[in-house]
Amino acid sequence: MELELADSVVTVVGAAHGVGGEIAKAFAREQAHVALIDIDDSVTATAQSVGTTYQVPVTAVVADVTDETAIRNAATVISDRLGPVEHVVVAAGIGSQKFGDPFWNLSPQDWPRVIGVNLMGPVHVAHAFAPMLIAQRQGTCTFIASVAGQIGSQSDPPYSASKAALINFMQCAAKDFAQYNVRVNAISPGMVKTALNKGVWKGWNQLQPAAEKLSYEDWAEEKIQKLTPLGRWQDAADIANAALFLASPQAKNITGQTINVDGGWVMHS
Repeated sequence: MELELADSVVTVVGAAHGVGGEIAKAFAREQAHVALIDIDDSVTATAQSVGTTYQVPVTAVVADVTDETAIRNAATVISDRLGPVEHVVVAAGIGSQKFGDPFWNLSPQDWPRVIGVNLMGPVHVAHAFAPMLIAQRQGTCTFIASVAGQIGSQSDPPYSASKAALINFMQCAAKDFAQYNVRVNAISPGMVKTALNKGVWKGWNQLQPAAEKLSYEDWAEEKIQKLTPLGRWQDAADIANAALFLASPQAKNITGQTINVDGGWVMHS
């Protein structure tokens, strides 16, 4: 399938490692020009590696998605270096690092940072890049959400609620951008081996009696077999492939949608 992404300018937020890093590599492999944004200054080394490996123009900006001014400045820097951005992917996200079942295991103080990164971060990014997308009258914006945002996952209520709100904002943005031929979608991963996923296990494990503690591998395997009909992990590459498709002209009539890459965990009848 020809994705027609070569020479397009793409920004991936939360791209230092994990799913975001894999998405940045995938776009570079398609010969897109890629900007990587992350609060972790290792994003610079990631960008250098991506540029060297795929021989495409790449740049990196260290910025915190919760800082609106920093994200607006990053958008300006990227446009100056690579040109107007045509595709934006927001993969930055955090959990509370605690186990929230029941929700009163947490306190209200565990919520603001998660909401700030997972909801307001994408809002800041959307505001920063909207003028470029509107001016070009084409482009895409893809948010990495989560199945937790669709099922009220009790593992981490702040995370779950923030992703539900992100999906709703995606739908609002899709309606607003449609008149400018800009498409907006979300991807909801299921079980992916990331630091965030391991943080859910750690929070759970800390609350278990010694006899009931499980290794991360055993906990994850039990959860996968219980919740996913396909019975297997999802890979970061699976999420990246979905991001490529949604950005491509092959998905020209897809907007306002949440694409679940979750092994069948969430099924809507």
